[in-house]
Parts: sequence; C-alpha cells; structure tokens
Amino acid sequence: MSPENYLYLSALLFTLGACGVLLRRNAIVVFMCVELMLNAANLALVTFSRMHGNLDGQILAFFVMVVAAAEVVVGLAIIVTVYRSRHSASVDDASLMKL
Repeated sequence: MSPENYLYLSALLFTLGACGVLLRRNAIVVFMCVELMLNAANLALVTFSRMHGNLDGQILAFFVMVVAAAEVVVGLAIIVTVYRSRHSASVDDASLMKL
C-alpha cells in the first residue's frame, strides 16, 4: 500500500472521531472518539516517519500513546464520579456539577 492510503485512512478516522465528539452526548462515547482521533494522528505520524526514513514520528506517536493512557485514567475517574452523583453518563449532566 502507498503512504497516501494510510493518510486517507488517518483523515477518515480523525473526521469520524471529531464528528463523534461534536455530536454525541454520552461521555464514554466522547472519550472513545477522542481516542480514535489520537490514534488517527498516530497513524499519520508513523506514516510520515516511514516516508522520511527516520524515527521521530514513531517516537512522538509513542508519547501520544502515553498521554492518551493518562487521559483515559483521569477521564474515566471523572465519568465514574459524575455517574455516582447523577446516575447518568451524559455530558450535559457534568456541566451541572459547577457551583
């Protein structure tokens, strides 16, 4: 496969993730869409890294994965807290927790 195909796939996955973040109300689905967007960015980074013959993009993709793992831990903790207090995982209910 050519690198352009990987970049098209990356753009498609990123677009799907962005649409999911903007259109969905369930917090778990929103976090899954954010992860999809990060994976699309990783695919583009690795593709450009392979095209140019160096490892910089692959190293950056590794750091993006580490940040995504930390984001999942913090995000799921927030979702569990909102669910325990409101009995719903809706993003709209999270905005009600402000004082």
